[in-house]
Amino acid sequence: QVQLQESGPGLVKPSQTLSLTCTVSGGSITTNYSYWSWIRQPPGKGLEWMGAIAYSGSTYYSPSLKSRTSISRDTSKNQFTLQLSSVTPEDTAVYYCAREIPRWGPFYLDGMDYWGKGTLVTVSS
Repeated sequence: QVQLQESGPGLVKPSQTLSLTCTVSGGSITTNYSYWSWIRQPPGKGLEWMGAIAYSGSTYYSPSLKSRTSISRDTSKNQFTLQLSSVTPEDTAVYYCAREIPRWGPFYLDGMDYWGKGTLVTVSS
């Protein structure tokens, strides 16, 4: 069974960079056709897909966030990371990592079969 766990600071100051790590066990982030996503949910709002890194190392980003988002990986540690720069209080959210092995096109939330528990990140001075 694949397990994912988010980690990183729970409080970030405005204008700084939010950095999170997703540690994966029970499966490899290089498994063929797997995609590894970051999703967030602001308080009282819906889930928002942020971006993903594929098994090949290719990255994909939501157009609304691509200018501030960077996803990378460390295959030796079976981890992938999220960097969100220039944060504001509007970036306060629960942040999730998740796996998808697409049946059709990728980046569908309902196609993500394994999720981390999520971690709350608050942006505040």
